[in-house]
Amino acid sequence: MRSATARDISAANAAASKPVLDWLFGAAVLAVAGVYVRVIYFTPLELRQGAAQKIYYLHLPSVMGAYLSIAIVAVTSVIYLWLRDERADRLAEAAGEVGLVFMTAVLITGPIWARPIWGTYWTWDARLTLSLFLWFVLAGYSILRGAIEDRAMRARYSAVLGVLAALLIPFIHLSVYLFRTLHPMPIVLKPAEPSLPPEMLTTLLSSLGAFTLLCIALIRGRYRLGLLRDAIAAVDEAEGDRR
Repeated sequence: MRSATARDISAANAAASKPVLDWLFGAAVLAVAGVYVRVIYFTPLELRQGAAQKIYYLHLPSVMGAYLSIAIVAVTSVIYLWLRDERADRLAEAAGEVGLVFMTAVLITGPIWARPIWGTYWTWDARLTLSLFLWFVLAGYSILRGAIEDRAMRARYSAVLGVLAALLIPFIHLSVYLFRTLHPMPIVLKPAEPSLPPEMLTTLLSSLGAFTLLCIALIRGRYRLGLLRDAIAAVDEAEGDRR
């Protein structure tokens, strides 16, 4: 048995003293708001798709936010499997939850955009199906973290699943080249130069920057929440053992 050490209490106090969402989150929200003022009022309509095309400036940045989050999950999972560093596991957990939020936004905005363009909300083509599968993997990742009590086992199993989730990203991106699909070819992330007019490209790049900032701010906030949770749990566990 052990009592709560000064280190446990200090860690809990330090975690509690930091706000979960700070100035970085505020800056991200302002950046996203500014981008959508530009999207709505200062970005021209696409000739064929009309106003529906403006969902693109939410849909693609959400995709990139999900991919960035999953990439962080994969890298920190590898670091955990190598070094058994709890900080890497905590960061992977935070990024996994944020990635699930962004993938949910992708699967909501995609069908909304598709309905006026394709005439249907959903088709079971390769990219959409793989994206849905990735969402289930991320949901499973979050469920797995809540289903295993042993910390080391939970971190190890989650790390393996996190790496496997990242392996889906190249297949999703290349699916439009490998299979016949309704989903359009990339117009920005392609070997040739982007196929967007300058005004639209500027808006898109601005939205990508704003969503990247938002993604980082959310991961940072979720990491701090996990740090506070673990510090309080350590103090509670030590006090419970003493009693």
